[in-house]
Amino acid sequence: MTRIFFACDAHGSVPVQRKMVRVHEAYKCDIVMVCGDLTGKAVVPIVEEKPGLWWSSPWGTKEKYKSEKDLDRAKQIYEKRGFYWFLTTEPELQELQTKPEKVKELFNELMLKRMRDWIALIEEKVPSDIMVIVSPGNDDSLEIDNLISASDRITFPLEKAVEIDDKHQLITCEWVNSTPWDTPRECPEDELLEKLQKEFGRVESYDRLVCNFHAPPYGTRIDLAPKLDEKAQVKIRYGSPEMVPVGSKSVRKVIEDFQPLLGLHGHIHESAGIEHIGRTLCVNPGSSYMQGMLNAFVIDLPENLNDEVVAIAASA
Repeated sequence: MTRIFFACDAHGSVPVQRKMVRVHEAYKCDIVMVCGDLTGKAVVPIVEEKPGLWWSSPWGTKEKYKSEKDLDRAKQIYEKRGFYWFLTTEPELQELQTKPEKVKELFNELMLKRMRDWIALIEEKVPSDIMVIVSPGNDDSLEIDNLISASDRITFPLEKAVEIDDKHQLITCEWVNSTPWDTPRECPEDELLEKLQKEFGRVESYDRLVCNFHAPPYGTRIDLAPKLDEKAQVKIRYGSPEMVPVGSKSVRKVIEDFQPLLGLHGHIHESAGIEHIGRTLCVNPGSSYMQGMLNAFVIDLPENLNDEVVAIAASA
């Protein structure tokens, strides 16, 4: 029996990254998969006002740090939330605010450094007999692909069929259907359908196929997210966010048509759970990366064709 530890949507959270390189110890898994939205979303300046006094204001309110201990605590909070912090001065910050291209360069530099550090941690901490599969998601810049694929220790699954054991293959699509956020790897449903069908074309049999598709299938328990108004603000109904399906109709179609063994999804942080579409078991572990928590599914693939997949939610 092959055991998979599947997690997604780490969004650059350092505690989540550190936990991921240790999960093999607790869950005795054969494969560790970290798939989709690997990088953070924001960069935070920490300004040195004078020697021994620093401040930052990521949420609009200035927070001051009067000791190295307070400063280190702030850095750890930002790292837990996936933010990229950097030390600066007020003149340097004012200059950056007038040069958005410099801010983008800085963000990319910090993002790539954290990815390199995490890849090095995987290479150091995860034993060689455990397969590690890492793939990006819609929020991730294409610049990280070369970093991941260059590692001899990590399996980079894009645009190929991966033999995860002697019975099961894996195909991957990191793209999602269109969102309000104009992310790097999103497209209209018709284009996404073509991408998905191309992936199914890489294999001849679907009975034991595992599909690592970042977008969850539309109209399920695992694709519900808060409804947004025309200003991209959450709509509230009876005191709570109004939840609507936002997954991919193309993903649902190919799952209905091809009926693979297993669908591994993410993207929608609020909708952790499982869903059956015909014979296909679809899972979304969700994400609580802002709290430094690692959400996952531990999945046992069946040895026999007629046996069911066993999937158990896990967190750390």
